[in-house]
Amino acid sequence: MSETPKFTVIDRRKYKAEEEQENAQTTVQEPKSAPEPAERNSGPHLVVNESKQEAKTAPEAPGKSALDEENPEGMPPAPTAEESRVQQTAYEASAQRVEDLLRAQNPGMGAPPPVTFEHLVQQFYVSAMIQMGAGTQEGQRPRVDIVGARTTIDLLGVLGEKTRGNLTDAEEHMLESVLFEVRMAFLELTSMINLQGVQPAPPPGKR
Repeated sequence: MSETPKFTVIDRRKYKAEEEQENAQTTVQEPKSAPEPAERNSGPHLVVNESKQEAKTAPEAPGKSALDEENPEGMPPAPTAEESRVQQTAYEASAQRVEDLLRAQNPGMGAPPPVTFEHLVQQFYVSAMIQMGAGTQEGQRPRVDIVGARTTIDLLGVLGEKTRGNLTDAEEHMLESVLFEVRMAFLELTSMINLQGVQPAPPPGKR
C-alpha cells in the first residue's frame, strides 16, 4: 500500500514535465513540484522546517535583535533631535504664556529665577524632611512616611553618583551636606521607631 503512492508521485512529475514542454506557462509550476521528492521521507517535517527558514529570512532577524538590544525593556524608540527641538520650542512658548498670565494678574511680580541644580537638590531635601514628619504644626500628630523618605534619600544618592565629576565645587558641597543631613535625620527617626516598638527589659534580679 505504501509503494503505490510513490509511483503515482513519479507519474505526476513526468506528466508535468510533458505539460511544460507543450505549454510555456507550466514552467512557473516547476519550482512548486520540486519539493515533492522530499515528501517521500517526511513531508510534514520538511514543511515545518521550510516555514522556520522563511521566518528567519523574511523578517531579517539581525535587525530585530539589534532593536531588542537597543530597547531591552520594550521601551519605545527615543525621539529624534528634530522632534526634541520642536517639543522644547513648544514647551517654552507654553511656559511663557503661563508666565504672561500670572504677570497680568500680579503686575508687581518679577521674572522667576532660572531653575538650577540647587533647586533640584532642595526639592528632594524638602520632600524627604516632610516625609519624615518635619513641618508638622503644634498639637498635631506628625505623619511619617518612612518608606517614601528612604526612597527620596536614595534618589539623592543616585543623583550624586550620576553627576559625579560634572558638578562645581559649590554644587558638590551642597549635595554632600544635604545627603548627610537627611541621612542623619533618617537614622534618628528609625532609632526612635525601634525604641517605641521594643519594651525595656526588666532590671537584673527583678522578675
